[in-house]
Amino acid sequence: MSQAADFEARLRRALVPVEPPDELSQRLENTLVELTELAADELENWELRSMRDPRNWARPAAAAVGGAGAAAALFLLRARRRRQAPASRNFLVLAERALREAAEDALRAVSRGR
Repeated sequence: MSQAADFEARLRRALVPVEPPDELSQRLENTLVELTELAADELENWELRSMRDPRNWARPAAAAVGGAGAAAALFLLRARRRRQAPASRNFLVLAERALREAAEDALRAVSRGR
């Protein structure tokens, strides 16, 4: 019995959740933003005339899938950060904050495109 208890105690110590450093979260967010912007640039540059040939579909398709995946991951990362911050229980305050952040992100993306 003592071996089983010792084994369980060792497992508990070994499997303690570790929170990643804030720097890692910021680097991940920056990388996701860059991927989303690169995918948007790639989609912006392709020409509709060249899409007649199926061999030309790979780059825009990869850009669309990669950009959508990066944007979804970025959304989830930011939602997780908001959830960890002290939040208001008022739905209107939370919705206003989310809309404000989305508008700021959109303005930043538009200003980079100029």
